[in-house]
Amino acid sequence: MNRTESGGRPEHRANGKPDMAAGAGCAAVTAGRGATDGANDASPPAVPGDAKVATGAGSVTAGAIFRFFVPLGLSAGLVSLSHVIINGTLARAPDPESTIAAYTIAMSIFTITERPAIYLRQTCSALAADRTGFRSVAVVMAYVLLFTLGFGSLLSYTPAGPLVFGMLFNAEAELVGGTIASYRILFLVTVFSAIRCLFHGIIIRNMQTKWLTIGMVIRLVAMYGLSLAWIHAGWTIDGRTGAVIFLTGMCVEAAVSAWEGRRILKLMPERSGESQIRRARDVIPFYRPLVVTSFISVMLAPSINAMLGKTADIELAIASYSVALGVLNLVNSFFTYVHQIVLNFHRLDAAAVRRFVLAANTIPAALVALLAWTPAGRAVFGAIVGAEGQLLDASIGVLRVFLLFALVYPWVDYCNGLAMLHKQTRFMMGSQAGNLAATVTMLAVLTAVVPEWNGKVGALAHSCGVAAELTVLALLIRRWRRRRSSRAEASV
Repeated sequence: MNRTESGGRPEHRANGKPDMAAGAGCAAVTAGRGATDGANDASPPAVPGDAKVATGAGSVTAGAIFRFFVPLGLSAGLVSLSHVIINGTLARAPDPESTIAAYTIAMSIFTITERPAIYLRQTCSALAADRTGFRSVAVVMAYVLLFTLGFGSLLSYTPAGPLVFGMLFNAEAELVGGTIASYRILFLVTVFSAIRCLFHGIIIRNMQTKWLTIGMVIRLVAMYGLSLAWIHAGWTIDGRTGAVIFLTGMCVEAAVSAWEGRRILKLMPERSGESQIRRARDVIPFYRPLVVTSFISVMLAPSINAMLGKTADIELAIASYSVALGVLNLVNSFFTYVHQIVLNFHRLDAAAVRRFVLAANTIPAALVALLAWTPAGRAVFGAIVGAEGQLLDASIGVLRVFLLFALVYPWVDYCNGLAMLHKQTRFMMGSQAGNLAATVTMLAVLTAVVPEWNGKVGALAHSCGVAAELTVLALLIRRWRRRRSSRAEASV
């Protein structure tokens, strides 16, 4: 779990006495003595410019964390360009509105079913200390894909598909046909997404994070090239076009990740004495809460959109909330890998991690404040989102409320990293449930008391939900620390 380059050999042993300290509104776990699940014999190739970090307290530099983190942030930020390429292509369809609508509806189901595959990245990064551990996670991936492909086939080739898309999204018969045609291609993307995330895990664990950015750049080039070829060839453009472009991009990124990941895998030991992962069932206690967490989080968006329908100006409320949320996600996307800093550096130097995260986690809030209270915000909303007039004013107002979200969310990811580091992923399940409960409660209260706030209702409720999630995480980690300390004292 702790990977640095030291003379071409990553060190994994942590020094110091276990301790848990509160910091920036969240408990932080200092370096632990004794065995971890790391693979001490793994020797991925050294990369020029990588930090050479010795073990021991105070051994990790901010520069080492920065070089590890920036490629992760860049790869996350570049994801949004995939959708820009696809939407730009679909906008050239004979009937762009219905084409984009069909593709968007199909993507909404795909996004839900892809979530279990996405969490293979964190699982592999945390548990795959050796080749045995990697194969164990790969077996879990195979079961996940069997379920996902079965579910996708059910929606694509049985009457269940028209029923789900028609009733759940209120889509008309013509739109349902285009949606199912798109989904028949999209659900296959999950296979390559899972492969990508599986190899991302060991790439991140072995500090070769630049390959995530390289893979994403190559993916975007392939998608853009196919988009241009499709347009210039004069081929028919419909929802399937977007699905094919997306599938192509994911195939390319998966191939790049597998190429580098297999190279690293060959250099890992067959078995590490410090790893306890020997078979797929050893992975399940860590992985299962992550999957449950993902399905709980899926309920947030429809809950918010449904309650925005009870505000004073429904269309303005939903539109301004969506626009502001899109800008917020763009700002936050760079900081969605804070948990990987915790997973890979915290045992080596907890203090250095806290200092880096304390500085980095203020950036999203600073950027949101800049966009919400300076003329730069209007320029960004106008140029990128195309908002103007009443929608522009309302969206900026909603973004100001989202400042609380920007302040809190990076610390949620930090605490999630602590939970994963200590194999307590069930904490994330509880905190996500707290998020959902707080969000729904605030939505009910705000729509009843101040329905004229429109989109701000959703922003405040969403932000309060994330604040509740952080609170629950911090409390659970603090309680776990106390129980661990009590057991340690009793054993003395």
